[in-house]
Amino acid sequence: MAETLQIRVVTYNIHKCRGLDRRVSPSRIAEVLHKLSADCIALQEVVRTAATAEGDQARLIAQALKEYDVVFGPNRPLGKGDYGNATLSRLPVEYSENYNLTCGRLEPRGCLLTDLRLPNGQLLHFFNVHLGTSYTERRLQGKKLLSENLLRNTAHTGPRVIVGDFNEWSRGLTSKSMAREFRSVDPGEHQRGAKTYPGIFPVLHLDHIYYDHALELSKFRVVKTARALIASDHLPMVADFALDDQDLSTEKRPAP
Repeated sequence: MAETLQIRVVTYNIHKCRGLDRRVSPSRIAEVLHKLSADCIALQEVVRTAATAEGDQARLIAQALKEYDVVFGPNRPLGKGDYGNATLSRLPVEYSENYNLTCGRLEPRGCLLTDLRLPNGQLLHFFNVHLGTSYTERRLQGKKLLSENLLRNTAHTGPRVIVGDFNEWSRGLTSKSMAREFRSVDPGEHQRGAKTYPGIFPVLHLDHIYYDHALELSKFRVVKTARALIASDHLPMVADFALDDQDLSTEKRPAP
């Protein structure tokens, strides 16, 4: 009889580690994340540069948390460094690819895929997304997300989890399209007042979690600790998933 794997994921727009008190502190972001004990963490608005005291923010956070590998997906240059999404994982990283979702001359956006090896050998395809702020932009980005090159790629042999800052607070085209193909987390079903933006007084639901039907959502919450309310202009979301523990240790990602 198959047992059940438990997977905990977090998505968090860290706003360049700049809190609502205007203090830049990767260590404070790490303190927020430490108590969540996630298997994989999707971070948006991450700075990577050696030219400032803050340095490589994702790596500093991972070092403070310990036992996490870092995958960075740069979306645009920032000063002498880069700015984009980062995924932290304590599951083995099998593969990663950063997809360009930029529309025309608008701010560069991206989707970072990280394939993670689960304890039973199965692959988990973890997508870290940051979409644009304009309605028309998100319509085009939604089509790119759901294309054969990205979410519908036949190389994705395991369950998919898609998380991040979608910048969509109402049921727009991207949300509707994603919900037709994936299950989606409705925060209001799990927690009263489960909004994620802006930090200390959240009134909008910009951050989203979508997942394959092979997964079962067992628990969800928006993190509203005193530190989380000040550390960024978004609040982190944490979701626990259950997956039947079938022996798929020989599964490999097909060649592109």
